[in-house]
Order: sequence, then C-alpha cells, then structure tokens
Amino acid sequence: MENALFEKVPVPKAYMTLALPVVFSMMVTLIYNMVDTWFIALTGVTELVAGTSLVVPIFTMMIAFGDIFGLGGASLISRLFGEKRDAEAKQTCAFCFWAAIAFGLAVTFMLLLFRTPILTVLGADASTMQHSSGYYTWIAVGAAAIILGLVPSNLLRTEGLAKQAMFGSILGSVANIILDPIFIFVLGQGAAGAAMATVLGNILADCYYAYAVVKYSRRLSISLGDIRLNGHLPGIGMIRSILVIGIPASITNLMQSFMIMMTNKYLLPYGTDKIAAMGIAMKVNMITMLILVGFAFGGQPLIGYNYGARNQKRLKEILRFAYIFMAGAAVVLSAVMCLFAPAIIGFFMQDVSIIEHGALMLRFQQMGMLFMAVTLVSTCVCQSVGNALGAFALSISRQGVIYILVLAAMSTLAGYQGVLVSQAIADLLTAAMALVIIRGFMKKIK
Repeated sequence: MENALFEKVPVPKAYMTLALPVVFSMMVTLIYNMVDTWFIALTGVTELVAGTSLVVPIFTMMIAFGDIFGLGGASLISRLFGEKRDAEAKQTCAFCFWAAIAFGLAVTFMLLLFRTPILTVLGADASTMQHSSGYYTWIAVGAAAIILGLVPSNLLRTEGLAKQAMFGSILGSVANIILDPIFIFVLGQGAAGAAMATVLGNILADCYYAYAVVKYSRRLSISLGDIRLNGHLPGIGMIRSILVIGIPASITNLMQSFMIMMTNKYLLPYGTDKIAAMGIAMKVNMITMLILVGFAFGGQPLIGYNYGARNQKRLKEILRFAYIFMAGAAVVLSAVMCLFAPAIIGFFMQDVSIIEHGALMLRFQQMGMLFMAVTLVSTCVCQSVGNALGAFALSISRQGVIYILVLAAMSTLAGYQGVLVSQAIADLLTAAMALVIIRGFMKKIK
C-alpha cells in the first residue's frame, strides 16, 4: 500500500500529490522572503538594504551545503526504495541527518574565523560594512540549523510524506515572519535582527522535522544507532552515491551565490541604488523561480523510485508530463510578473529610481524562465537517476560558467543593459545543453 503512490496512481495525480506540498511550502518560504525584504526596506536606509543583499550569497551557500545531504540522500534513498533495500535507506537517512549537523558546525567556525576578509570579497565597504557584518554574523552562528533544514525536508518526501515536509517549512517561515519586526524594530537590531529571526525559524523547523521522522516514518530514521547497519558504518559506496549527486546539487546553489556576487560586482560602477534594486528584483524573481523549483523537484522521489524499480514505461510518462507542465507554468508566471513588475517592486521600496530599475531588472530575469524550467526538470532527472556527470554539467552552467562568460561579453558589448540581459541568455544556452543530456539519457534507458 505504501508504494501505491509511486507504482500505480496515475502519473499526473501522483506527481501533483508529491509536488503540490513542495510548491506550497515554497510559496510560504517566498512570502517570508518578501516580508523579510519588506521589513528591511521599511527602514528606508538604502545602505542597509544593499548591505543585507551583499550577504545573501552566504545564506544561499548554506542552502547549497544542505542540498549535499538533502538532495544527495533523497536521490539515493528513492532508488533504494525502488529496489526494496529499506535497511540501507534507513542507514542513509540517519547518516545524512547527523553529517549535516557536523558539517554545519564546521561552517560556523570557518565563517566566523574569516569574517572580515569574506565580507570584503562580498563587496562590503565603509557605507555597508556595519549592516553586512551584523547580518553575516548571525547567519554564520546559525549555519548548522540552516543546513540541517534542507535534509529531512527532502528525505521525508522519499516515503511520500510530502505534507509533513511542507508543514515544517511553513512552521519555520511563519515563525520567521513573526520574529522579523520584533528583532528589527522593537529590539532595534536592524539587519542583525533579520538574521536572528531567520536562524530561530530554522531551529523551530528542524525540531519539527526530527519529530516528524520519528512519529510518521516507518522506513526512515534519525537515530545515531541506525548509522550502523549489521555492525558496519556507512561504506564508501553509500557515501559516494550521496556525494556524486549531492555535490552537483550543492554547486547549483553555490553558483547562485556566485551569480549574485558577480552581478553585484558588474553593477557596482552604476551606483549603490542599482545593487539595492537588483537585491529586491532577485527576491521578487523568486516568486516564479521557487514555484518552478517546487514543481520540478517535487517529482524527484517519483522519478528516482521508478528508475530504481526499472519501470521504463512509467518513467517516460513522468518525464513527458513534467516537461509539458513546467513549460506552460513558466510562460504563464513570467507573463504575469512582467505585467505587474513596477507595482511589485514599488511594494518594497517607494523610490522612483529603484522602482524603475528594479522593474526592468525583473523583466529581464523573467525572460529566461521558460528555458530555466527545461533546465530544472533536466537537472532533477539527472539527480534522481544518479547521473552525476549530467547533474554536474548543468549545476555549473546556468549561473556559473555559462553565465559569467555571457556576463563578461554582454557587459562589454551593451554596458548596463548587457548586465541585465545576461541571465536570460545564459538560461537559453543551458536549456539547449540540458536537452542534449536528457536525449542521451533516454537513448541509454532504451
């Protein structure tokens, strides 16, 4: 009965059963991000908005680290469930949970040790250093909680517990929204207060996730004792299977941090207000991006399970549905965002310059969403089936290698406008590469 969702339920229904809770949790996370940006913007201090925007790559980096154990572990566990190797799946889950905590503590140590040079590399200067430092310090302190949150939220879905994964995300985000104004305004902590609220929200979510695994799961575990299977610690093979998918997944988010840093660097000559506008535009851009990410990766357990079970017919049905649905969703969402761009940017900051430039930035970002949807589904497929090479190639391209090459070229050819259009062009080129990779995969499974 517990495998019926993965084996028998019609593909559209099964896909949406797993994906919709992910999308809903993404929407709540999105609302938190919007509210967080709004509260920070309410201070009316452009340097504070810019200062927190400069530190966003650090937060993104932690999400990337969480993906090593969250998406890497989920990929392996889904395939193990498809192959009916439940004991090894339980061991994998326990290992990923505790490895994420240990890794997070190491990240905290390194970030605090090298705080000043890292902030300098991020672009903090005399006008933004105070705000950047306050936000950075508390995000660094809460690294373990932030990284851990990405692990059980992904692993729970491998057993079909998408609603429990959704609830944990909602719980953390709602706590965050409530705590934001208290720390920022009531306690007068400014940018540091926003980071404190973020960390506490993640701690609360982590506590619920641990409870959910113990209470609702029959085939997952967070017990230290379950890391040993038949008296043996996780073998090299298991750890390698996690890392070869988890690291490319992590690189995807690390590339996002890289993209933000490089974009800020290329925008810096045009003024601090352009960086502040881009910070808001990128947050708003997450409306489309997170919805698409939720739908793409919500189906990951379904893809991984059927690949592990060698159910080629059902796997093809899943992929066909995913690509068609994602393309349609991307077009509709992008059209809406472009139409209302000035009003959405103006909601966060009533500054004529920021509204004008932010709306333009947002529209350029939305131009590539159809191509990003193709890349997202393709990346999810590579991660789900253990195609490490394909996952790695896509992870370093869209916001990494291809983006920086396009950014350098377009900024030289078209200046400010070239910087803004670079992401859409990189999306197009990456989508073309993704289709080549998936075509090769489909030939292979035949």
